[in-house]
Amino acid sequence: MTAIETFTGDASPYGGGDPYADYRTADFPFTHLADLADRRLGAGVIAANDEFFAERENLLLPGRPVFDPERFGHKGKIMDGWETRRRRGVSAGHPWPADDDHDWALIRLGTPGVVRGIVVDTAHFRGNYPQAVSVEGTAVDGSPSPGELLSDDVKWTTLVPRTRIGGHAANGFAVTAEQRITHLRLNQHPDGGIARLRVYGEVVPDLAWLTALGTFDVVALENGGRVEDASDRFYSPAANTIRPGRSQKMDDGWETRRRRDHGHDWITYRLVAQAQIRALEIDTACLKGNAAGWASVSVRDDEDGDWREILPRTRLQPDTNHRFLLPDPAVGTHARVDIHPDGGISRLRLFGSLTDQGAATLEARRQELGG
Repeated sequence: MTAIETFTGDASPYGGGDPYADYRTADFPFTHLADLADRRLGAGVIAANDEFFAERENLLLPGRPVFDPERFGHKGKIMDGWETRRRRGVSAGHPWPADDDHDWALIRLGTPGVVRGIVVDTAHFRGNYPQAVSVEGTAVDGSPSPGELLSDDVKWTTLVPRTRIGGHAANGFAVTAEQRITHLRLNQHPDGGIARLRVYGEVVPDLAWLTALGTFDVVALENGGRVEDASDRFYSPAANTIRPGRSQKMDDGWETRRRRDHGHDWITYRLVAQAQIRALEIDTACLKGNAAGWASVSVRDDEDGDWREILPRTRLQPDTNHRFLLPDPAVGTHARVDIHPDGGISRLRLFGSLTDQGAATLEARRQELGG
């Protein structure tokens, strides 16, 4: 893997103008994967030992952090992030924090998965960011309380060892632990503020849950589907098309730039596993003057299979959810939506159930990751 650019030390004090002008960031190789800590998937910050200056919930807010230089409250500067009070030592003779002093937050991932990369974003925390961070992960099914997660019975695995970071920067870390994770413990040493936490990885769905459901959306992000490629991501990411819920605004879907040729745009997906598809939806919610004109859907079985059209090129209406019943179930591991000539769709839903082969594949993967 290519070395990841890292940052340490303070950023310059804010001097006016665009607060992001001196923001330090890099291209991280894992950010094309799903953010397992996305609030839209159900993630949450369920506990923190301290949040004196700024609330822990800010860590998972969508969008980049906002900075208002004039915004102050009764406790001081109001920051768009999680910020703890300054730690002190035990006595006048030793006023400094001990080496192992730290603050922590517990994060429930929106869906269990294998973590491939983490970004600890300290945007706007220029001189009040932690000196170092570390991240641990565990797998506890159900809905454990903070007390249960912090008990001695829970085994935590180090995903990011204690590492120095920089202020006003996107601090990225590749993760190599090949195991299923449901919760994280984010530690900042010894104290300070973190604006956002992003946790990129691959969803590992619960086979028992999917089997009990019977028919479900086999391409949905929360069920283990993912985007493999797209012809165009100019206005918004293709992965939006498989996020939970209906789109609430235009940029919550997928929209391409205007074409000036006779081509068309497309997205390819990997399904949760081999499945039988019986019905599908193509939603253009909130896309009114820029919805795709026509769309078709195809599937293939395995990486080298041929594409088979299951929905022929069909006229789409703006801001409309289109539903289609298939005359016969379509078996596949991958799907493709083609839109003509350009524009966008907000969601694609493929409703079906796992084949025996698909269920066996998921069970084998879970066992490989520690059960």
